[in-house]
Amino acid sequence: MSGPQWERRLTVTTADQTHALAAALGGVLEAGDLLVLTGELGAGKTTFTQGLGEGMGVRAGIISPTFVLVRIHPNLADGPRPGGPDLVHVDAYRLESAAEIDDIDLENTMDTAVTVVEWGRDRVEHLSESRLEVELHRSVGGDNAAAPLDGDVLNFDTDDDDEPRTIVFRGFGPRWARTPRLLETAEQGGS
Repeated sequence: MSGPQWERRLTVTTADQTHALAAALGGVLEAGDLLVLTGELGAGKTTFTQGLGEGMGVRAGIISPTFVLVRIHPNLADGPRPGGPDLVHVDAYRLESAAEIDDIDLENTMDTAVTVVEWGRDRVEHLSESRLEVELHRSVGGDNAAAPLDGDVLNFDTDDDDEPRTIVFRGFGPRWARTPRLLETAEQGGS
């Protein structure tokens, strides 16, 4: 598989900035779009998805689908984009292969919804010829943070929501042949 057609690296300093950037992106997403979110625990994947949902005009209340695998958030008829696509939010953390992704039947909603898959790298690329990868990195902890051992409790309620994060966007396929204008004008931190 070939590499991305473009890459943009942005720095945000608060959870509100992450949310606002994603809301702006949500305003340009279309039915059939596939977004693959990557980042360590606490990097802001769910905050990002909540922003996407706001920008898309879907029902509020987006939470991580960790224990149910898939949540569908319908577009609101009285929202900012009436008649727009629904948001299908997937957590592929516990899925180990593309075959397990196929078992949850995402292809049934791919054409009519925006599909956001957390932890989807190397699992969902076969679902669409185009995808937008979004990689979130925390400044503190980051990739060098120790993974919990079996039996350890993960703390999802951290006080680190407003630490700086780097968000890397990569576009693949014909849908993402060009960088979205909002990422061109918002570019920070180099590329």
